[in-house]
Amino acid sequence: MSYIVVAPLSRIAEMAVRHKAREMISLIAEGQDFHRPAVIAKERHLKLGMNDISFAGTGNLVAPQEAHVREIIDFARSWDRASPLLIHCWMGVSRSPAAALIASLAVAPEEADDLLVRRLRAASPYATPNARLVEIGDDLLGRGGALVRAVKTIGRGADADGNAPFTLPLPAEADIAR
Repeated sequence: MSYIVVAPLSRIAEMAVRHKAREMISLIAEGQDFHRPAVIAKERHLKLGMNDISFAGTGNLVAPQEAHVREIIDFARSWDRASPLLIHCWMGVSRSPAAALIASLAVAPEEADDLLVRRLRAASPYATPNARLVEIGDDLLGRGGALVRAVKTIGRGADADGNAPFTLPLPAEADIAR
C-alpha cells in the first residue's frame, strides 16, 4: 500500500531512512537551509519557499500561492509510488498535512474528501492543515469546496511540539468505491 509520510524538519532524515522514502516535498520559509537526506534523489526533491500563513502582505513572509500548489499536484502525479512520499515543513503540523491532503487527492481523485480528512485526523491528532493551501488545492483539484468543508469538520488539532511524524495511507481501490 502506498502512503505519505508527514514529518517535521528535525525528523526528515530518520523518516526517510525508516520508511525508505526516495522522494520528498519541502515546504519551508525562503532562505531556510537544511540538508536533504542522502536517500532522497536531488531530482525528486521539490522545495517550495513559503511561510505558514494564510494571507499575503505580511512583511517579508511568503503566503502559499497557486504556483506552489500546482507544483505539489504535478510532483505528486509524477510520484511512482514505489516508495513512500515524504512531505515536511518546520513542525509537520500545518503546511505538510495540507500538502499531504492535496497530494493524496492528486493521485486518488475519486476519494471522498471527508474520508481522507478523517484518515488524516486518525493519523495525527495534531494536524491543523494550512487553510490557504487547502483552499487553493480544493480549487485546483476541482473539489467544489468539499476539501475545505471536510477540513473544517476536524477543526484545529491538539497543541504539538513539532515532534510527531505520521503516515497517511493512500486509499485502497476498494476504499474508493465506497
